[in-house]
Amino acid sequence: MSAKRVGIGARPMADAQARAWIRQASGQLTAKGSLYTARLTLDVTPGLRARIKVAAFQQGITVAQMLRDLLEASFPEREA
Repeated sequence: MSAKRVGIGARPMADAQARAWIRQASGQLTAKGSLYTARLTLDVTPGLRARIKVAAFQQGITVAQMLRDLLEASFPEREA
């Protein structure tokens, strides 16, 4: 093995939309535990997973938030 160390270059600049998306997702982490306490596991095809991720990114939200919104719209809370 070689003992030579290779340095890592400077971090590339991300575009403004990507940085905003990351910051927006980071802000949701603190509220997540208090609002959503049940985990749901769903098996999907790799193709569907990719389409979901692209759609969420294009909307500027996380996959989890997009799916929560879709489920809320499909299964609204009923008044007693």
